[in-house]
Amino acid sequence: MKAIILAGGFGSRLDDITKVIPKPLVKIGKHPILLHVLKIYIHYGYTDFIIALGYKGDKIVKFFKKKNERTPTNKELIKGHTIFHKIKKRICKITFVHTGYNSLTGGRLKRASKLVDEDEFFLTYGDGLADINLKKLLKVHKKNKTLVTITAVNPPARFGELKINKNKVLKFSEKKPIKNSWINGGFFVMKKKFIKKIKDDKTILEREPLENITKSGELSAYKHHGFWQCM
Repeated sequence: MKAIILAGGFGSRLDDITKVIPKPLVKIGKHPILLHVLKIYIHYGYTDFIIALGYKGDKIVKFFKKKNERTPTNKELIKGHTIFHKIKKRICKITFVHTGYNSLTGGRLKRASKLVDEDEFFLTYGDGLADINLKKLLKVHKKNKTLVTITAVNPPARFGELKINKNKVLKFSEKKPIKNSWINGGFFVMKKKFIKKIKDDKTILEREPLENITKSGELSAYKHHGFWQCM
């Protein structure tokens, strides 16, 4: 089963860093976040990846390719360029596809999905990590039989909380996830026929396509209670 990774955005909120490298190559520890994302899938035995490129996509290709290999042009990458790369002692199939500089998330997905030949696939962003159990996510998707299953996570609180009475602190509480609310955690399973819901490059995945299938009861959720963080 293939996993599409959206890795083509401008990363404008990390402007000082992403002027030089694309956001998925920003390091967490010793390795780029994109590599950490791939390792989540590899841990569960999924080693077939499609990386949807855009802004500074050539730098992502160069990170994975061997020293003597030529970096394909964006024109060549439109049709997809496949390499085999060892990660965590597993040989992974990685197909790079240029999905346009200005395409939005829906548009990138629509272009990348042309390389998917199965009825279902995984999708995630190239800037979010979680200790998610992908087998359980897939099981929920199969059980609910919806077009899309989204991973729901509790949003992290921005600030801690103090309770004060007459200048005395009665309670000091560090920031904790908001348990009564859920947000998009970024790990999806999708049926390929969902792609028909995406109009063109200017479509934002998280708006009309997902909003419309929600109205028709075709979006289900897998609740993830563990670690989750986006950059």
